[in-house]
Amino acid sequence: MLEDPRRQKKLKILIQKLGLPVTAPVDLSLLDLALTHPSISSTHNYEQLEFVGDSVVRLISAELLMEIYPQEPVGEFAAIRSIIVSDRILAELAESFGIEPYLLIGSNATGNPAGRQSWLADAFEAVLGALYLSTHNMDLIRPWLDQALATRAAEVLRDPARFNYKDALQEWTQRKYKILPKYQVRQNKQVELPQHENRFVAEVWLQERHLGKGYGRSKKAAEQAAAKDALLLIKANNN
Repeated sequence: MLEDPRRQKKLKILIQKLGLPVTAPVDLSLLDLALTHPSISSTHNYEQLEFVGDSVVRLISAELLMEIYPQEPVGEFAAIRSIIVSDRILAELAESFGIEPYLLIGSNATGNPAGRQSWLADAFEAVLGALYLSTHNMDLIRPWLDQALATRAAEVLRDPARFNYKDALQEWTQRKYKILPKYQVRQNKQVELPQHENRFVAEVWLQERHLGKGYGRSKKAAEQAAAKDALLLIKANNN
């Protein structure tokens, strides 16, 4: 049982932020554990709950996709789900629901901005695991998570690149020119560090032709942004 009244009060505020009543049967000890990073304790942390939450979000996503898009083939379900349960999307959901301020994490971990997406996603899954184990059903999760996942799924369906702009750009350059694009990535010196969205800047080139430019928290994110910029310009020039 969680004994710290201040922590109890904070966690009850988070429960309400998720759209649940303060009287919801949430096990606060589990929720506290779900929001404890391994940098705080090697034994009392969110890792086991994250393992449960990973299965929870995959199952909910599968059920939701079948409910909303019953006409889609299984292969499409798998492709969409792989994106909406990715670290990037789960970290975005963690941010949108305001989970980060409740996370207990050591300064050595927060000092590594490249890992922020990963531990935000992990904590989000752990919270799902804690809520599931509180009741052993989805009653504390689906009322507030369904709409968020449905919105992300709709965005993926509208995006022909399926959010993997690097692959989509590579397919286009191979099909049209039989060569691969190349990326140049550098640290962006013009913004404040360390957790700014624009920590890295990437440019994508096709031989001597500049195709696009993008920014991101990580090198991979910057490359994806550059590829997206290139695809948008290509589409605009072809219209």
